[in-house]
Amino acid sequence: MAGNIDLILASVLQRRFKSITKEMGLTLLRTTRSPILNEARDFVTGIYDARGRMLEQTEYIPVLAFAIQPALKYTIDYFGDDIHPGDIILHNDVFSGGNQNADVAVMKPIFYEEALIGWAVTKGHQADIGGAVGGGYNPEAREVWQEAFRITPVKIYARGTLRKDVWDLIFSNIRYSIVQEDIKAEIGGCNVGERAIQKLVKRYGVARYLAHVDYLFDTTEKMVRAEIRAIPDGVYRGESLVFYDGIHENSKMKINLNVSVQDDEVTFDYSGTSPQTEGFVNAPFAATASAVLLTFLMLIKPDIPHNEGIIRPVHIKVPEGSFLNARFPAATTFGNSITGPNSDAIFKAFAEALPE
Repeated sequence: MAGNIDLILASVLQRRFKSITKEMGLTLLRTTRSPILNEARDFVTGIYDARGRMLEQTEYIPVLAFAIQPALKYTIDYFGDDIHPGDIILHNDVFSGGNQNADVAVMKPIFYEEALIGWAVTKGHQADIGGAVGGGYNPEAREVWQEAFRITPVKIYARGTLRKDVWDLIFSNIRYSIVQEDIKAEIGGCNVGERAIQKLVKRYGVARYLAHVDYLFDTTEKMVRAEIRAIPDGVYRGESLVFYDGIHENSKMKINLNVSVQDDEVTFDYSGTSPQTEGFVNAPFAATASAVLLTFLMLIKPDIPHNEGIIRPVHIKVPEGSFLNARFPAATTFGNSITGPNSDAIFKAFAEALPE
């Protein structure tokens, strides 16, 4: 025991959280209809506390690492106290925390004895999301409405009852009926996560459970801070190019990155990065932040538990209006694909500090 913390229970919970997200993922792999999800595995599963802080996640494709939390926190603020048992919320909008319009999140609040204790969330790339062309990738897009049907946070189930009017509105704007089936599979994944968390809380009690969640956040934060302290203090610069904005021949966009390491904190500053483009070669903030965090984990210790503690010592500054944080109503579908050049800039920045 460490104070009121049972170290064995903390370890058990950390591993159980991970296994829950994997069980959610197996649900999707076995029930989705689209090969985008059940073969390419273009989805992520996660569980979160009542405030939207990450308990654990499993990313079945790296580009979706940490891509849920910005949208979930926006959704929590959006609905406020209007969250109830049995609610299920849909979201894809890149200008309210989404990372790509085709990546649709299903969010389900988890209640225990009428108290909100967490969230189960799945997010997967859908075969179509409306917009001007089937599949969602439109190189001719000049604004978000030419790319997708925007889904700001909306309840498709309210207190356990399907909102048929909302469901029909959304899917009448999406070309392929398979998308409805894949969203149902995402809902199933959330149900699996909900039941598993409720069983844990029933077994250990709310107060004990929450105390150990906070302990896990703190221990993960300590692990990340220790990794950062092993990096020499300093400012490290990395630069990378993205070629062709989809409109102008021979165009180039520069990723300009300064990484500042100070004691046990690290800041990624993208000041000086090229402005957003006219076309769809832009990223929303959530896509850029996800790219930063997944690349940084590769450089330190990838198997650190994926919870809220990871992000506490990490700061990300991306100027709004740059092509890594495009301003509304920019087209952004290509944003996930900028992860590669972004990672390149990060590796270059750390090459001197972490030559191994």
